[in-house]
Amino acid sequence: MLEVHPTQQECSLLYIHAELPAPATFMHGTFIGQEQVANTELPIVLIVEDDLAIQAIVDEALIDAGFETAIAASAEEAVPLLKGNAANYRALVTDINLKGLMNGWQVAKAAREIDPAFPIVYMTGAAGGDWPSHGVPNSILLEKPFAPAQLVTAVSQLLNAGTPIG
Repeated sequence: MLEVHPTQQECSLLYIHAELPAPATFMHGTFIGQEQVANTELPIVLIVEDDLAIQAIVDEALIDAGFETAIAASAEEAVPLLKGNAANYRALVTDINLKGLMNGWQVAKAAREIDPAFPIVYMTGAAGGDWPSHGVPNSILLEKPFAPAQLVTAVSQLLNAGTPIG
């Protein structure tokens, strides 16, 4: 169902209500046999977000900016992906307060155990004050709500600061 609600500033808020399947790890690409293969050689950004609407916004922003994406709906899904395929991912974008036993701080620390320079962007609506004590060094924190361009800039900045792979 689609609802449009006008606001006082002559803008419209768009609400989309949809029945969606249970969250699962997803990567844009194609399947060959049982293996998923990316469509291109673009940098792959792992997105960890349990809110489907925010997943979609983050995913679209990164794809529009020229990145490939993989999505995990929980830390419990993301950490095995990182540990099993760390070389496939060039950056991590994670919400901090995730459903499940683990949080985004823990996902980022797991990524940094694999690669101490792994680019990390945190997203949060409430845990920003904990970044100095829980965030990994040389990471970026975006407080919700943020503009998609801010996310793209943060990921690009961290990737450009790192050592080229090759």
